[in-house]
Amino acid sequence: MTLDDLAVPLRALRLLAVDFGHLPAPDVDVSLLYPEQLRLAFHDTSCESLAAFEEWRTALQIAPDAVDSHTQSDGQTLVLKAEGPFAGAVVMLTAYADVPVNDRAPAGQAGGAQ
Repeated sequence: MTLDDLAVPLRALRLLAVDFGHLPAPDVDVSLLYPEQLRLAFHDTSCESLAAFEEWRTALQIAPDAVDSHTQSDGQTLVLKAEGPFAGAVVMLTAYADVPVNDRAPAGQAGGAQ
């Protein structure tokens, strides 16, 4: 493959930078394995990553009911995922945040690792 094969997600990234440069900066990933996808991820131990995810979800007009929410790491990490089209690419949003200790389900119960 060549860099031209990644033109769709790279063009989408360029347009996102122009149109939404005021939004929180994500980790950006483009892969030869999924040449039509642009992945934007937000990692934070506080809930700031969730707020950033929500700002991007709103900006990209991804419906709230399209968000998948689950935990991983024995219920210690909340994960939000959603995807939507933008400039011909599939934009995948993912946010990770620590679950407050008081909100964690005991190991082996609902809300644990998935």
